Amino acid sequence: MLVVGPSGSGKDTLINLSRQALIDDARFIFPRRVITRMAQADAEDHDTMDLAAFERAEAAGEFALSWGAHGLRYGITANGVALLQEGHTAIINVSRQVIGAAEALGHRVTVLSIVCDPMLLAERIAKRGRENADDISKRLKREAPIQVTTARLIEIRNETRPEEVSAAFIDAITSA
Repeated sequence: MLVVGPSGSGKDTLINLSRQALIDDARFIFPRRVITRMAQADAEDHDTMDLAAFERAEAAGEFALSWGAHGLRYGITANGVALLQEGHTAIINVSRQVIGAAEALGHRVTVLSIVCDPMLLAERIAKRGRENADDISKRLKREAPIQVTTARLIEIRNETRPEEVSAAFIDAITSA
C-alpha cells in the first residue's frame, strides 16, 4: 500500500490512525522511512541518516525504494519490507515518483492517493511552521501526476476530521 499525496494532505496522520486500528492484525506492517533530516517532535517518526551514510546504503542495495524530494533523501529499507515475501501488507508513505519502482518489485501494489483542497493544504503546511509562504506556494504549484501501470489506484479525500476519513483509509487497506 503506497500512500501518496501532497504535503499537508494528512498521509502520516491517516497512517498513524490505521496503525493504531490494526495493531493486533499481524497481516499489516508499517515500515519506518529513513530520511536525511533530524527527527522533529512535530514531524513523522522516522530513522535519521546523514546524506553520506544514506548514499552508501543506497549504493549497497539496502533500500527497496529510495527517492529525493524537497532537498532530502528518503528510503524504505529492504529489511523493512522483507515480510512482503510472507504475504504481509506494508503501508508506506512514499513519493509519487517511486510508484513504478514499487510496481517493479513484483508485489501487488495499491496506491492510496490522499487528496485535499489546495487552500486547506496551505493552511496545514503553514501550521507546521517549517516553511515560509514562498516555500508553501512552490509546494502547492508543483505538479506531480500519479502514474500507475499495474497498481490499483484509490483516491481518498481528506478534508474533514481525520477520524472521519480513517474509516475509508482502513477499509482500502483491509480490502486490497
